[in-house]
Order: sequence, then structure tokens, then C-alpha cells
Amino acid sequence: MKAGSNRQYSRTVDETGRSVVRVVGTCRAENHAFIYLAKHFRCKGLPVPEVYRVSEDEMEYTQEDLGDTLLFDYIRQGRETGCFSEAEKDMLRRVVRLLAHVQTEGAEGIDWSVCYPVPAFDRQSVFWDLNYFKYCYLKATEEEFSEPALEADFHRLADALLACPETGFMYRDFQSRNVMIRNGAPYLIDFQGGRRGPVLYDLVSFLWQAKANFPAALRQELIGEYEDERRLIATARGNGVQPFTQEQIGVFVLFRTLQVLGAYGFRGYFERKPHFLQSIPYALRNAFELLELHPALRVAYPEISRVLLAVGETVLDRRRDTPEGSCVSDGAAPDSIGINFRPHLLEAEVPLTVTVYSFSFKKGIPEDKSGNGGGYVFDCRSTHNPGRYDAYKHLTGRDKEVVDYLEHDGEILTFLESVYRLIDHHVERFVSRGFNHLQVAFGCTGGQHRSVYCADATARHLRERFPGIHVELIHREQPQL
Repeated sequence: MKAGSNRQYSRTVDETGRSVVRVVGTCRAENHAFIYLAKHFRCKGLPVPEVYRVSEDEMEYTQEDLGDTLLFDYIRQGRETGCFSEAEKDMLRRVVRLLAHVQTEGAEGIDWSVCYPVPAFDRQSVFWDLNYFKYCYLKATEEEFSEPALEADFHRLADALLACPETGFMYRDFQSRNVMIRNGAPYLIDFQGGRRGPVLYDLVSFLWQAKANFPAALRQELIGEYEDERRLIATARGNGVQPFTQEQIGVFVLFRTLQVLGAYGFRGYFERKPHFLQSIPYALRNAFELLELHPALRVAYPEISRVLLAVGETVLDRRRDTPEGSCVSDGAAPDSIGINFRPHLLEAEVPLTVTVYSFSFKKGIPEDKSGNGGGYVFDCRSTHNPGRYDAYKHLTGRDKEVVDYLEHDGEILTFLESVYRLIDHHVERFVSRGFNHLQVAFGCTGGQHRSVYCADATARHLRERFPGIHVELIHREQPQL
């Protein structure tokens, strides 16, 4: 396994027969920071993996195996549909409350000098991230900008960030891919970059993660949940805390957006990692929404605001010319910021909608309500049917037991490989020709197991490969999904 860093992860079995994760790093100081912080947090009763064995040079260690469920995957339904279930919301509430404890209790007694690469979030740290954005993202887009004006904005932004009085353990990269769910409880990973700093940075990093797709109302609810927990912790210690203002939140959202664009630019444009390239439109969407909701930011940071809006246009123009690209619209929709941009980045309007159905052949093929007709109907009945067995009859193609059954021999995966090749070509051609709708339907006997699995997998595939298009997922026989 390999994530965004150069650390190598692999699952193995140690001498006691337990499953562990083996970590090989390239930087001793970074490894040392993780090992130290993991032991410190466990002493505080915080849920982090236990470190079992460390090599003498600290270049390799083994840690507790927390399983395979990332919070990012746990909230998949909400991320993909924008409609989060109560179970997903409850887990998110637990996670933001846990964050308040890590930042407060986790900070007590830390030897900050161990933190990597610096002990505290300071002006130098701010400019590392701002220059990351400038050199690894902005310059890679070849967008023209004023160096003096951008630098002036950077200095004003640094002043605003460092003026935030609420400090504690700053996780640095607190997002849903760095939280794991085991036995229904959240555990924290990848905190080796933590340091002393403004706690608001972590909350913003989590709630404005590019692909998390949290609706504005849910973000506000989770901010309130976090603030309540922070207040309870402070009261128990005889302290007081000040609630964050919308202005402070906006400043940190802007900064975090610049930071992640820098990371996506480096990992995507230079290291050619598709996941990071696919995340760029989502980060730009956050930027557009932020600047629309906080006009004061456009006044305070005019060059940053201008280039964020401009690079969105640049990126979309380039994506139009590549087969990997998303759709574009010949007509530009005016926005309240006063420029024209391709509206699909905000997902308020899309040139192409792909409707993906699961259905039962017993009840007929879904009607194409767009009026275009055509599209694809795939028959899943050639693959193994879990519905024939009592253990699976009450489940659907979203349940782990059914997924494991279907994927065990790989038959359905081979089937979907052929499906993807057909659909991908169709989407690319529809985009280039300016069409606005494509229907894809998966049928099986009852519309419960195989078709649900295939429709879910295809919707997920399309959203990841073509992040600008709108994918509508309908389980006709399973309306509760």
C-alpha cells in the first residue's frame, strides 16, 4: 500500500501470529515523530494504533492493524449522493468531537521539539504552503499573475492566520482518509505531521475536504458539534473558549484550499497520480463557493481570488482537450462573483447527466424520461446469483456479505470491465458532441443483488473518472437505498 507520502505500508503477520501493518519510511525524523505521538496519545487514552516493534534506526516499524474501513469509505453513500444517512452523520459527529479531545488533551505534556518538520505552525510554515500552491499548482497551470500582488495577499493572509488565538495540537492533515473505523469506532492515523498550532485549521481541513462533499447545512451542524465539545472540555478544566467567527473560518478555508491545490498539483501534475488530478475540480468548487459566500475575502485578497477563479477556467479548457477530461458547456453561466465560468464545477448545472439504474427484468426495462431514448441495458443474469441462497435473500448488493460473494471468483468484475470500456467511450463522445443525457441500466432477476452492485460500482467509476459530469443513481426496486 502507498498513500500520498513516500512511506510504504504492507500488511503482514508478526511472530505472535497477529496481523500488523509494516511501515517503511524514508525519513527517520518523520518516523520518530509518529512513533512518539502514537505512544503519547495512547497514554492519554486516545484511539490511535499501537506501535509494536521499532527497528534500531527507526526507519521501519510495525503498528496495530485497524482493518480496511476508512471514514472516507464509510460515508461513501453521502459523498456520492450529497444525502448523508443518520448513521453517517452520527459517525461524523463522533469524529469532530474526538478531534476536540485530540487537540486539547493530546497537547498536554507533548515534547513539541519532536514534531516533524517543525514544532509549531508559524509564518515560515504558512509560506511553505502558500509557495507550494504558487509553484506546484499555479505555475503548472501557466496562468498569468502579478507576483507582487500575490505576495502582498500572502502576507495579509499569514497575518490573519497567525492572529487566531485558539491553539493546541494541530493534526495538520485531518481528513476522512486519515480516520479509520474499527468495530464502529473512529481511530486516528497519519498524524506524524502534527505540531502546535491553530485548532481551527484541522476542523476546516476535515469539513472542506475536496471529495467529502459535505452540504453547507451539515458543515454548520458539525461546527456546532465541535464547538460544544470544545466548550465542555474547557469548562471541565476551568477555562473558557471563544467561538470561531465566520471571518476566521473563511480565512482558514481559503488557506487550506490553497494548500491542497499545491499538494494536488505536485502529486498530480508532476508525479502523475490520477487520484490527485481528479480532486482538483472539487477543490476549485470549494474555492468558488467560498468566494461567493464571503465577498470580504475577495476584497482582502484580490489577487488570490482572481487567480483561483481564472485557473478554474484554464483547467477546464485543458480538460476539454483530453479524453480523460470532464464535460464543458459552450454557454457560460454568469455567477454572482462577476465572471463567467463553466458551471459544472459548482454542480449547479451540468451539460451531461448519466442516469444509472438497477432494476428487475420481471418489472420491465426503465423508461428513458429524457426523451432521447437509447443508452445501455446490461443483463447481469449471466453472473452468479446470491439471491438463490437463504443467507443473502434479505440483503442487497450494497451489503458486505453480498459484495464478498460477488467478487470472490471475479466473474462480475470481468463483466464490469467490459461495461466500463463501452460506457467510458460513450461518455467521452457525448461530452465532445454536447449531448446532455445518457442512460445506463443494469437488470437482474429481482433487482436486488447483482444489478444493485453493478449500478453502484458503475456510478462510482463514472464519478471518479469524469468528476465534472452529474451521475444520477436510481435503484428502482430498492427505493430505500
